[in-house]
Amino acid sequence: MEHYDVAIIGSGSGNTIPGDDFADKRVALIDAGTFGGTCLNAGCIPSKMWVLPADMAAGVDVAGRLGVDLEFHGADWRAIRDRIFTRIDPISVAGRQYRRCQDNLTLYEDEASFVDPHTLTVGGQQISADQIVLAAGSRPRVPDVPGIDDERWVDKVLTSDQILRLDERPDRLVILGGGFIAAEFAHVFSALGSKVTVVNRSGRMLRREDDEISRRFTEQLSWSVSLRMNEQLVGVGRDPGGHLVVETVDQYGVGYEYPADIVLNATGRVPNGDRLNLRAAGVRVDERGFVVVDEHQRTSQPHIWALGDVCSHWELKHVANAEARVVAHNLLHPDDLVSSDHRFVPHAVFSDPQVASVGRTEQDLRQSETPFVSYLQEYADVAYGWALEDTGHCVKLLGEPGTGRLLGAHVIGPQAASIIQPLITAMSFGIEPQEMARGQYWIHPALPEVVENALLGLVDAARTA
Repeated sequence: MEHYDVAIIGSGSGNTIPGDDFADKRVALIDAGTFGGTCLNAGCIPSKMWVLPADMAAGVDVAGRLGVDLEFHGADWRAIRDRIFTRIDPISVAGRQYRRCQDNLTLYEDEASFVDPHTLTVGGQQISADQIVLAAGSRPRVPDVPGIDDERWVDKVLTSDQILRLDERPDRLVILGGGFIAAEFAHVFSALGSKVTVVNRSGRMLRREDDEISRRFTEQLSWSVSLRMNEQLVGVGRDPGGHLVVETVDQYGVGYEYPADIVLNATGRVPNGDRLNLRAAGVRVDERGFVVVDEHQRTSQPHIWALGDVCSHWELKHVANAEARVVAHNLLHPDDLVSSDHRFVPHAVFSDPQVASVGRTEQDLRQSETPFVSYLQEYADVAYGWALEDTGHCVKLLGEPGTGRLLGAHVIGPQAASIIQPLITAMSFGIEPQEMARGQYWIHPALPEVVENALLGLVDAARTA
């Protein structure tokens, strides 16, 4: 049996661990999937590369408000797809080849399963390791409804892992779900010419966002996408002509059918820990199947560590990368453990409109009976917002009464994922809103002035609370 100092299951963020500091270690890297993980091959990066041309196509309407007469004549779907994956696929191939050639690392391209806390079955053989890292990621959830896994629809009912590589853009796309994956793909396909219907069991899109942001987003997405809210998926079937239909029922028991060329299952993701026989290793999981870790990313077995989607409820690449840095340090320095800092985890939704958030929501603060003040700054009230002829976009800040110390920040509108960064900085480093707003220059008339004004408004609200 081959024995290693470290065995890493997963080639996404787990692949960032064995750097130069591990040159004197025997390392096993195990992954049966596409090398590089979800973010590189089917998630964050290719989806955002699709969003950019979609933003350009959707910009025709914005141009009209500004007196510029543009027309959208269509998009070359295959050209966009091929531009994206001729960039991405070689990165995956090169990464695999690099790991294959390392003297101290063995790449196993098979599924891994625990035999006992130190032993794994990989393919047809067993290996052992002193320390093991679980970085196995997640996969799309498949709803338990009739017909969704029917072999007749194998190339028509797709997940986010599959849909980016379609040969042709569907004329009619039905999306199941109301989270960030559904929101982003609704924008991409509708902007590039598909008729998109989103079926969501709740009453709003992005329901985990602050209520104000979720309400605004739902309203604005409905301008370009058919939103079917408060409808429960009951099955995937076919109409009398044999064509694919999505079957739903609303809160009053009324049934509906939506014809589709392609159905996108965007109902969420589940961690891959259930594929590793964790019980044999004595590794605990929570009620949702996530591996339980402490602040050092250590599991219930002190020599087994976990990072990323297999243990993280955030399911975000920047979280997985940060956790990988923590695990890498702790593997090498068992007497000087460091902790992950999950106090202020930001996220963004690259749809139209764009959304970004960090910290707590108003409904969360109310539910926990935490005192707070809020301030909402419209884009339209700053100079760049005037230039945009902006309507409906805002920065919403939540802070402590008296001090104004930030408890949460929420942005909906152009460049949201970028302009929220100063607010993440303020929260992470404990910078007071007054200091953040007045302790630096804000370029005039750039869009971040909306953040400056929001901070000043929050300070005033906190003082008078």
